[in-house]
Amino acid sequence: MIIRISYNLSQKVVQPLNNITPTSTIAGVEKELRSISGIVKKKGREILNNYPITPPQFIALQWLLEDGDLTIGELSNKINLAFSTTTDLIDRMEKNNLVERVRDSKDRRVVRIHLLEKGTSIIHEVIQKRQEYLGEVLENVPEDKVNSLYSILNLLHENMKEVEKKSTSR
Repeated sequence: MIIRISYNLSQKVVQPLNNITPTSTIAGVEKELRSISGIVKKKGREILNNYPITPPQFIALQWLLEDGDLTIGELSNKINLAFSTTTDLIDRMEKNNLVERVRDSKDRRVVRIHLLEKGTSIIHEVIQKRQEYLGEVLENVPEDKVNSLYSILNLLHENMKEVEKKSTSR
């Protein structure tokens, strides 16, 4: 069975193909995303087994790599953990010389979490291993299909952020 999602960007409409209702298409997309998410999570944990970090630490280190120094509150919001849990997470990463707490140069009352060289090295290695795995998965997929997949995933991500933004502003 072939399912195609076509987007009318002005109306954001999911159109059925071969008399498949939008509801069943959406259910299929949700199921595939759930399955893919589980596989990626499992493979990610396998890769992390070779490194001295936990999955939540990996997520925190990724945010610090991407966004630079963050306060515990900012990091807590990004990784969706309670402030106290994030503090414990940072304490453990600080003991392992992955991050350090530094005073903000503009406001000495503010403490930011700074990624250290060891943390940067580990996160780069882990991301490289994850990308190698994905490269292996996509090895026999034509480049135009990979580019289409990337575009659709990007669109999905942007739409999800927009819906999230609307739901939190209510």
